[in-house]
Amino acid sequence: MTRPVLLLLHGLLNDERVWEPVAQRLGSRADIRIPNLRTQDNMVQMAHDAWAAAADVAAGTPVALAGFSVGGYVALQMLVDAPRPVAALALVDTSCRPEAADNIPVREATIAALLRDLDAETLAILRRGLHADHSADFPLVSQALRIMREVGADAGVRQLRAIIGRGDHRALLAGLSMPTLVLCGRTDRVTPLALSQEAAALIPAATLAVIEDAGHWAPLEQPDEVALHLGRWLDRLQ
Repeated sequence: MTRPVLLLLHGLLNDERVWEPVAQRLGSRADIRIPNLRTQDNMVQMAHDAWAAAADVAAGTPVALAGFSVGGYVALQMLVDAPRPVAALALVDTSCRPEAADNIPVREATIAALLRDLDAETLAILRRGLHADHSADFPLVSQALRIMREVGADAGVRQLRAIIGRGDHRALLAGLSMPTLVLCGRTDRVTPLALSQEAAALIPAATLAVIEDAGHWAPLEQPDEVALHLGRWLDRLQ
C-alpha cells in the first residue's frame, strides 16, 4: 500500500515542536506534515489551511489526521469540509463538544491574561496541563514553556477565539467508518478523560487508549506511548 500522509495538528500555544518527539518515532511509517494553526482565528479557516498542507498529495494516497487538543477540533472540522476522503482519524486529548456557554468568560479571562503577562499565564496553563509528576521535570517544563512563549500571545488569542466559536461535532461521529483512535492522558484536566470516553462511545468501532502518567500534554509527556498507539492505528490502513 502507498505510504500514507499523516497530518499532525497541534494545540493551543503550540507549533510543530509539540509533535516532534512523536513524529521522529513515526517518520518511517508515514509522510508526516504538521500544518501551521497559529495564524487563523476560526476553525473553518484552520481546517482549510490544514487541508492545504495535503494539496499536493496524489489521488489514492491515504490521508490520516491526528489532532491534539485544539488540533482535534480542527480535525473534526476537516471532516466536515473534507475535499478528499480521510483514511484514518486520531483524537488526542480533545473533545467533540462545542464550547460551553459558562466557559466563555474563562476563555476571555485567559485572553486578557495572555495579553497582560504572557510568562505568568503560560506557566499557569502548563501547570494545569501537566501530570503532577512532570511539574518538576525541568527539561520538559522548559521545552513546553519555550514553545508557548515563542508562539506568543497574539497567536494564542486567535486560537482561543477559534476555540470559542467551534462547532458541535457529536452527531458527526456516529457516521464515521474509518479507523479511529481516541487517546487521552489519564489525568488530563483540560479535556478530561470523560470527554474522550464520550467521543469513543459515539464512534463505531473506535479504539480508546488511556496514556498513564500523562496529563493534557501526552505527545510531549509520553511520546513513546503515543507513538506506539499511533503506529498501531496506522497499521490498520494496510
